[in-house]
Amino acid sequence: MKVARYFVVGGVAALIDIGIFAIFAIYFQLNYLVVSFFSFTIATFVNYFLSIKYVFSGGIRFSRNREILAIFLVSGIGLFLNQAILYIGVSLFTLDKLLTKVFANGAVFFWNYSIRSLYIFSNKTRNK
Repeated sequence: MKVARYFVVGGVAALIDIGIFAIFAIYFQLNYLVVSFFSFTIATFVNYFLSIKYVFSGGIRFSRNREILAIFLVSGIGLFLNQAILYIGVSLFTLDKLLTKVFANGAVFFWNYSIRSLYIFSNKTRNK
């Protein structure tokens, strides 16, 4: 059931990410990698707060500060993956920006869920 709730939360965050990306990178023709950085970051904040409210219990394994730090580290790797997929798809293979962004979001979704579920929000003993 947790994965289904995370799928909904991730879907909301993905819509925000892709929506911002479409408006600024496609409609306003701004640099797609710069726009993706900001849209991904905003979506990550939304995802974190919705995940704590509806999917995971915060503060179980780590103190809140360490938990947030871990989320930012995991999300930083996710951002790197997102940007790499976008660059490779758009700049090297000349694929459609929006289609590549959707694919990148799907790939990063699995990364984020796996690490958050198995490590950050696992029910293992709390580390302070």
